[in-house]
Amino acid sequence: QVQLVESGGGSVQAGGSLKLSCVASNVYSGCRLAWYRQAPGKERECVSLIRIDDTTEHGDSVKGRFTMYKDHIKNILYLQMNSVKTEDTARYYCAACIQNNRPNYLGRGTQVTVSS
Repeated sequence: QVQLVESGGGSVQAGGSLKLSCVASNVYSGCRLAWYRQAPGKERECVSLIRIDDTTEHGDSVKGRFTMYKDHIKNILYLQMNSVKTEDTARYYCAACIQNNRPNYLGRGTQVTVSS
């Protein structure tokens, strides 16, 4: 059974940094992993995605500020968030097995709140 457990969310001031973690269990090694977020009243959006060759891509709104990487030994996925903005406030979800831009598996999420 696939399990995705996020941690690291919290409150941070604009311009600050935060690092999210996701412990991924029983995820097929050929699956792409990603971070999604959803703010109140908005649709869920893909923030960052990592392929099986460890190349990444990021949404336009976070390019140059967020970095995604994976510790293959510990099976932990990270999202390093730098220079955060108030519009980054959202619940962030770890996702696995992305197909047609949709995740087959989604964690419960961790809340990130950025204050001005």
